[in-house]
Amino acid sequence: MTYANPDALIETPWLAEHIGDPSVKVLDASFHLPGTGRDAETEFSQRHIPGAMLFDIEDVRDHTIPLPHMLPTAERFAGQMGTLGITNDDLVVIYDVYGVQTSPRAWWTFRVFGHDKVAVLNGGLPKWLAERRATSDDIIDRERTTFHAELNPSRVRGIDQMLANQESREALVIDARPAGRFVGVDPEPRDGLRSGHMPGAVSLPIGNFIDSRTKTFLPADDLRVVLTNLRVDPLQNLVTTCGSGVAACLITLGLHLLGNDSVPVYDGSWSEWGARDDTPIE
Repeated sequence: MTYANPDALIETPWLAEHIGDPSVKVLDASFHLPGTGRDAETEFSQRHIPGAMLFDIEDVRDHTIPLPHMLPTAERFAGQMGTLGITNDDLVVIYDVYGVQTSPRAWWTFRVFGHDKVAVLNGGLPKWLAERRATSDDIIDRERTTFHAELNPSRVRGIDQMLANQESREALVIDARPAGRFVGVDPEPRDGLRSGHMPGAVSLPIGNFIDSRTKTFLPADDLRVVLTNLRVDPLQNLVTTCGSGVAACLITLGLHLLGNDSVPVYDGSWSEWGARDDTPIE
């Protein structure tokens, strides 16, 4: 069975043929967890897909909120994308240095702000390099454009909605953090957070959706098997969460590939839930 929404992924041969197409904008949305010692901006400056621009998850955020990389306002997002030379007519292709890991956060952000002409490069930079395709260290300064953004609130969840869902259990919560953090035996990478998970949540670490060898999404049938083993219907009412709203977007993308176009992400995720004293934890 093929994906229900195959256009959400772009394959490397297609991108190689369309580099230089003015209507295709390529973004590197690599992001590294605290404590890794890695810097996305430095790595981008040293090597990236030719013509790519940096989508800095740490900068494309609301700087007035102390939580990590929360969604910016529509106005701020529009201004930032205009600075990158993106228009609403462009197809935006996003990749990351892990394969498919942090790029879905940018994919989801574009969709939250009404831009559905966006796709993730399947396999990301690892697959691109494995195929010995060209890279560059040139930093492009694109001409500023006008980008229109309008928030679609149905694609994001806040703390009050998640607390209400604890009462109603209207949506099943899928937690994309590693299993050790879900059950509370491994520490959180950010200080000051309690350990465990939301009552009623299901654990689905992002690696379960990805082929460990090719760094690409599993075929549709294999994705369905993963969900069936968890007793999850991919088309049921779902919401995704993780540590800080990045990994959850990969699960939302995987569910989108299977035809569920309405899986929101809890933006604050465990960085918010685990830091409060009014949120239930198992």
